Amino acid sequence: MSWLRALRETTRSGLRVERKRLEPLIALRGAVGLALVIAVSLWAFGPGAAASSAFGAFQAAIATFQRSWRPRPELALASGTSLAVSTFLGYLTISHLVLFLALLVVWTFLAGMSWAAGPTIGLIASSNVAIMLVTVTLPTSVAQAAGHAAMMVVGGLVQAVLVVLFPVRRWGAHRDALADALASEADYARRLHEDPVTPFDPLPLMEARNAAAVTPRQARTRPAELHGTRGLAERIRPVLASLADPAMGVPPEGRARDRVRELLAAAATILDATAHAIRHGTPVSLPPNAVSTFRTPDTGSILTGPPYRAARRLKTLLEDVAETAGGTQEDPPSRLRTTATAAGMRALTTVLAVGMRAARGGTGGHSGTLQAQASAPTPTPAPTPGTGKPTPTPPKLRPTLPQLIPVALRSMRRELHRGSPITRHATRVTAVAATGYLLGTWLPLGHGYWAPLTSVMVMRPDFSQTYSRAVARFGGTLVGVALATGVVQAAHPDTNLSATLAVISAAFMYLLMRTGQIAAQACTAAYVVFLLGMGGEEWTQTVPERVLLTLLGGLLAVIAYAVYPAWETPRLRTRLADWLSALGSYAAAVVTRYADPTTGATADPSTGATATSDVREALLRSRAARASWHAAVARAQDEPVRHRGLSRTAAEDAEDALAQLGRVAMLMEAHFPNREAPPAPAAARFAEALRTATEQGAKAIRERRVPRWDAVREALEAWDGAGVPEGGPEAVVRQGAGLLLNSLTELSEALDTAVPPMTAGGSAKTAGSAKTNGSKNTNGPRNPKDPATRQ
Repeated sequence: MSWLRALRETTRSGLRVERKRLEPLIALRGAVGLALVIAVSLWAFGPGAAASSAFGAFQAAIATFQRSWRPRPELALASGTSLAVSTFLGYLTISHLVLFLALLVVWTFLAGMSWAAGPTIGLIASSNVAIMLVTVTLPTSVAQAAGHAAMMVVGGLVQAVLVVLFPVRRWGAHRDALADALASEADYARRLHEDPVTPFDPLPLMEARNAAAVTPRQARTRPAELHGTRGLAERIRPVLASLADPAMGVPPEGRARDRVRELLAAAATILDATAHAIRHGTPVSLPPNAVSTFRTPDTGSILTGPPYRAARRLKTLLEDVAETAGGTQEDPPSRLRTTATAAGMRALTTVLAVGMRAARGGTGGHSGTLQAQASAPTPTPAPTPGTGKPTPTPPKLRPTLPQLIPVALRSMRRELHRGSPITRHATRVTAVAATGYLLGTWLPLGHGYWAPLTSVMVMRPDFSQTYSRAVARFGGTLVGVALATGVVQAAHPDTNLSATLAVISAAFMYLLMRTGQIAAQACTAAYVVFLLGMGGEEWTQTVPERVLLTLLGGLLAVIAYAVYPAWETPRLRTRLADWLSALGSYAAAVVTRYADPTTGATADPSTGATATSDVREALLRSRAARASWHAAVARAQDEPVRHRGLSRTAAEDAEDALAQLGRVAMLMEAHFPNREAPPAPAAARFAEALRTATEQGAKAIRERRVPRWDAVREALEAWDGAGVPEGGPEAVVRQGAGLLLNSLTELSEALDTAVPPMTAGGSAKTAGSAKTNGSKNTNGPRNPKDPATRQ
């Protein structure tokens, strides 16, 4: 992408106003907290302290809007306290330019590095540095500075107390994350109805997993339906894929495919109903049509082998999901309805069990490598003594605020190296803040802090956000300053009216914050004009200077990124290599479980298969690597740099191949053998070869070489030479191993950009023209553009 096009796209992004769901109650609560702080400060201490405390309350309210799973009161307190410390230390050094500049450099660098600990911490830290540049100019003595700092803490405390006293959907974000995960699986089931190998984005499941980590205090009050539903949702996705995939035994058309489509549609309806109940905290209301689909007694005579086993698993998982989400602790009067819903689910369970038992008698002999596992018994989880219910798993605990400090410091330490984009961002923003402050001090404009304030607020670790925010900051400042100036000239407000107008501007900022940067910046600009007017400054003293210095700060930010960039495009190969390494570990862990079904395995209560923590951890790492790859590709698309060895076509083909690799491993995981299954020593040798080869392949990708899979192919040929039993788990893993090698070969083909030699007939030779899995059985798609290669 050229520079001209990149600037045009980022300008459009910065000026865009999106339609988002507004949260007026939360905006009103933040505005009320700000009004209380300003009113008390004006009455007790005067306009100067009121302005300082208003900045503390304003920033604390913004912190409660950030997308974080941590309790909102903690965010408000952390924001107000950190701003108070910054302001007091800044005032102690403001009279000495060198000392204050040193403090600004250290504070800004730490704020830039704090993005390593997460966007919420990075945003709060950056905002505190920016606001500190204003608040250090308000006190006139050390005692006043201490008082202003105390009032900032009070401002954060007031916002925290209001969040506690007037909660708006206390668990709303957690409910939305879990409901979105279930809704995404419902959408996946509907898409499988039309395309049996349609891709699935695991991002909603990752968000739900993040939301499931709670502090010890949150764990004591979390609603019951948020406890175990996510784990069940994680197991539903591979079952849906296994039920729909033609490779598992259901032909593309026919009676069996029609039954699979009916089950998928019913599962989507039940998942949607469960998601709606969790989102709104109401009992689950199951549609009768969806329930009746699972009552059909002839499912066992139509579906056999792996599809029948997947149908059984899906039925069990849907029962557990609906029962887990059947009630809420937040609505005691609904317990009777919850009991009725649970009773209805138990009745449904009985009917489904009877229907499935009746259907088993009609199961015919189905040929296929996965059939032998279809009749495996389904064990039940160990009950809690005296209750008869499964023992609940302990909650994932999130570190408390004091415990988060060493975690954040370790994250910052890991990123403290020259090639890190976080370190480059911290270096850029530090240099720009110091330069902007010096320029603002030397220019004969006054209020020179506006230039570094703008730079710190707009600069982000990636190119597109920095440039789009710079455009939005300047455009929003022009709009906000123009509106505020018009109001001031027309109304000539006194102190109290200026405070009222500042609160109104802040309320609109809270309300429109999620609609786009330009709307939020316009409201913020008006807020600052009114707030400083409350402190006694005329608009003629602030408006012209702020417009010019905001432009200067924005120009410094965009120039700094162009001079010292952190482009994502050259790192795409590294992201791709990380994804390959993570997927290789995941696939090897899955194959290893077939090699020895008893080692470290635990029974899955809903499926009867075995599962291990190493497989689970490898799956989570592969999901994180996939998310990093997609985020890097999205950022690279907006960058004005050339691809440097990994073209867009090659990246898309490589992504297809790795998606197929992950899909094959997931389907194999969905059919894990039971503990009693015989071991497969050849699978262990293949798993080790696969793990080693993918690590070497990842290194080759980083070094701009095409990975080779000779060791994997040789292990597969040796496996075939030793003989593979017909049917059973070893036949399953052997079939999957061939598909894994196919996917790896297609990855190499995607990355091989050399021009192939020509044959005598004038056609190009391709690696895909030969069999690559070392076996006669070459099941699975070979073309990366085939829909079946998508995940």
